[in-house]
Amino acid sequence: MQDRPVTLAAISGAHGVTGEVRLKLFGEGVASLKRYHAFNDGKLTLEKLKDDTKGGAIARFAEVTTRTAAEGLRGTALTVPRSTLPALAEGEYYHADLIGLPAVSTTGEDLGTCIAIDNFGAGDVLEIERPGVEGKRGPRFMVPMKVEAVPEWDGARLMIDAAYVE
Repeated sequence: MQDRPVTLAAISGAHGVTGEVRLKLFGEGVASLKRYHAFNDGKLTLEKLKDDTKGGAIARFAEVTTRTAAEGLRGTALTVPRSTLPALAEGEYYHADLIGLPAVSTTGEDLGTCIAIDNFGAGDVLEIERPGVEGKRGPRFMVPMKVEAVPEWDGARLMIDAAYVE
């Protein structure tokens, strides 16, 4: 498996005047971030992390000591190597493992590539972009990430039931 960076949070702005930052979380909450001490290939070293009680977090990094420096990091994604993420149980997946995978139908048709995963409240939905033609991007369609629609996947491809293909 590739050891590409996986984004766990993003800095949404400064918090206070001493260099703390607000974080938008993409994982399972503050507890999932606490196991990491360094982000972005060691460029940011976590000193303090607390829940902001609004679905985000407040963090202090050793390298950020002023509000100006914190504001300068607005929009920065906080990444860790994929290999540092916890192991998954059967049937579980990380979004980062599915994005970029080729998709094929159960009839063998090349469907394109998974370009995004959304969740509108009823579960994850894969966004598949069909192959482009003449230098133009291909059309996109969405498939629910449930066993009836995606009966199998691995590190090499997603298999999508032909009944769910638009």
